[in-house]
Amino acid sequence: MKIFSEGLQNIAGSRLKGILSGMTRNRFTGVLTGFGTTAITQSSTTTTVMAVSFVNAGLLTFVESTGVIMGANIGTTITAWIVALFGFKMKITPIAIAMIGIFFAFLFSKNSRWRNIAETMVGFGILFIGLEFIKNGVPDIRSNPEILAFLDMFTGYGYFSLVLFVIIGTVLTLLMQSSSAATAVTLVMLFEGWISFPIAAAMVLGENIGTTVTANLAAMVGNVHAKRAARFHFLFNIIGVIWMMASIYFVLDAIDWAVQTFTNNPISVLSDDPGARSNATLALSLFHTSFNVLNVIILFAFVPQLVRLVEYLQPDSGSDEDNFHLRYISAGVMTSPNLSIEQAQKEIQQFADVLEKMHDSVNELLFDPKAAREKLMERIQKYEQATDQFEIEISDYLVSISERTHLEHDLTERMRFMQTMINDMERIADIYFQISKLLERMHETKSAWPEVATAEIERMMIAVRDVITNMHLNVAMDPQEVDLDHAIVLENEVDKLRDEYRGNHYVRLENGDYSPRAGVTFIDVLNRLERIADHVLNVNESAAGRRLKAMRILGQNR
Repeated sequence: MKIFSEGLQNIAGSRLKGILSGMTRNRFTGVLTGFGTTAITQSSTTTTVMAVSFVNAGLLTFVESTGVIMGANIGTTITAWIVALFGFKMKITPIAIAMIGIFFAFLFSKNSRWRNIAETMVGFGILFIGLEFIKNGVPDIRSNPEILAFLDMFTGYGYFSLVLFVIIGTVLTLLMQSSSAATAVTLVMLFEGWISFPIAAAMVLGENIGTTVTANLAAMVGNVHAKRAARFHFLFNIIGVIWMMASIYFVLDAIDWAVQTFTNNPISVLSDDPGARSNATLALSLFHTSFNVLNVIILFAFVPQLVRLVEYLQPDSGSDEDNFHLRYISAGVMTSPNLSIEQAQKEIQQFADVLEKMHDSVNELLFDPKAAREKLMERIQKYEQATDQFEIEISDYLVSISERTHLEHDLTERMRFMQTMINDMERIADIYFQISKLLERMHETKSAWPEVATAEIERMMIAVRDVITNMHLNVAMDPQEVDLDHAIVLENEVDKLRDEYRGNHYVRLENGDYSPRAGVTFIDVLNRLERIADHVLNVNESAAGRRLKAMRILGQNR
């Protein structure tokens, strides 16, 4: 199922992001989006973890994610239908073996699209061969009366047996980390007569609870909004299981009637008759779908109340704005490399935000005589340490993306440019930290610049701030949207100011307008600010996905 799911996601590629963009419209389109994404990925866990990650990344609000989560619950029932129809109603094993034989060679193709299709088809084939192995490996319950006696110990308590098997279904899903795989095992047990249809239905309800755990684990290291999205999924499914358990016998009778009517088979799936087993797998798939569809219909109108309840249970404790850490990729690498790269780009935006704050702190250190210098120095040092950590962790994340799957050439190139971006951004932070140390040393020696020199540095800082702000905008854009011409104009303005003020500096030095120590600090700060602008232009070029040395030279000649 993992191979099958990952192959489907790789085929979808960037289109998956397009489907996910439907999340932001309203709750109804969110349900359709969650259903569509789960149908593509064949994994509700992937969809819900993806939704939690997107909430964590700020690409989705908590309220918008609720529709996606509801839709994922419906989408996950497709797997049960595939298994029930192909695994039990058809002799698909010979077709599956042929499919693996045909597509196996394409796993080594240089064409990434063919590789992804081959991975999907091989995964599909292995899934049904594995299902056949499970069916053949399960002992015949009629020739193993001790198994029947063991199960009878747990199935003879009426309604309480159903509650017990809800718990067993939850535990099974926790162990397998896949509700689809747990459902497939449940279908086999039902088909082989190990368990009755009501017990299998109870296990399916438990599997719907178990599937919420993965997203909750992913949200443990996320922000409060990600935690709320995961808690909503858990609460939504728990409420569904509660009302279904309250009406379980009525629903099971309705499912039995529907299956008998549409299959023209008079044998009740609620009976122990072996002739009902093949229809029992269809009945269980119908029960699974009916439960999730009805749960969405019933609770859809109550989502605002559920949201308020989750917000009450998971309050926002507030956070220190200076407590920087990875926010958007904390839930781990996504199966789709396109979406993983989107998360990495969000982290780079946060990196740029730290650089803006760092610039403003250095500016305050320069020009605010009432500033608490010790606190400012501590804050700047904290920013610099945060950027060191950002560089390491984002780089590790990008490497882990490339290690998990074959990437298309354009994605590989984009990741390389991202690596270059974070390297240049870390150098910018280092330079700001060096400038702060120069200013602190100047303060300790009681050196000072004349007003004209201070005004020049102030103008230089404004020009560099414009460059940093423009960079922050560019790292948030798709490569083709980055305006490099404007970035070059801003960098050229910094170069012109540096050249002009450097000439003024030497004149002041010759006239004895300030001490040699203050003069050395001035030229050091001036040159380092110009170097920041150079690194920023490198970041802009990487954000655009290309290096344009020729354009830079052209811009300098304007």
